[in-house]
Amino acid sequence: MDILLFAPEYGAPRQLDQVDARPDTGFLWLDFTRDPDTNWHETVERLGGKLHEGHVRDSLNPAHPSFFDSTRGYDMVIFRGLAPEVKDEQFSTHPIAFFLFDHMLVTVRPEDSRSVRSVKERMLSQSGRQPADPAALMHLILNAMVDRFLALREPLTRQMEYWTERLIDPRRRSDKWFRVMNHRKQLRRLEILCDEQEDAIVTWRDSTRQELGEGLFVRYTDLLEHIRRVGKFAIGQQHEVEGLMQLHFSAVAHRTNEIMRLLTVLSAIFLPLTLIAGIYGMNFDNMPELHSRNGYFLTLAGMLLLAVGLLAWFRWKKWF
Repeated sequence: MDILLFAPEYGAPRQLDQVDARPDTGFLWLDFTRDPDTNWHETVERLGGKLHEGHVRDSLNPAHPSFFDSTRGYDMVIFRGLAPEVKDEQFSTHPIAFFLFDHMLVTVRPEDSRSVRSVKERMLSQSGRQPADPAALMHLILNAMVDRFLALREPLTRQMEYWTERLIDPRRRSDKWFRVMNHRKQLRRLEILCDEQEDAIVTWRDSTRQELGEGLFVRYTDLLEHIRRVGKFAIGQQHEVEGLMQLHFSAVAHRTNEIMRLLTVLSAIFLPLTLIAGIYGMNFDNMPELHSRNGYFLTLAGMLLLAVGLLAWFRWKKWF
């Protein structure tokens, strides 16, 4: 657990070892990690923050979707952010729970949350603006979380370009299309995640007990625009995946048609030659050509002329 005190008389937040009460001016930030601090609510309740039992369970649930709820004493916002680990080219997400009290912000997060750590380091180093209230601090953390989703667009675009080259290139055979379909599933998850994030923030912004000034209201509106931008990117990428799969199977079908056309032409050329060879391979005594001195060479010449003639005719017809 980390405790930071934000007060107007301080240029930067002060890190405290313990706290007995909420300040009259400024506000507290109590940052808990989900696994070690399973009893985090006891510390909050000692400071006068009465918590609903269901909200405590929600904050400890690593699979909880983005969500907003409120009571008379506080607002709760759960927001899923990008997890640092990437397994089998799949991104994963984890939730951070925000509890906004009067003069106090409580965060319950996974231990490896980069967004919270980066905001905390920036606050302690006095770089950037200092938040004036818990809602402003929550905006800074949410903004850092959404920025990581915005940064995800570039590697996903590069991956899409790589798969496009692999699947469309006629010189290569690729059976990795199932990985592209798995990529589409991830994009669908990202689209749903953005919808949940947007719903949670819009609902909180429109019904919060916190006083949102004009500047902070604009910043939250800008945050929502960033979330929508990520959602539009996910939808656009899904359309590109669908188009890519259609192009891939069209290219495979075209290549198969070209092979079948070549085999058909070869069969059409060798069919009459096989007929001639079959005729002269019959075991009849009365076949005058068999006793001709130049019969063998004339037959080969005729077969060759027939093959060349058929080939020239097919080329003139542009059948291959």
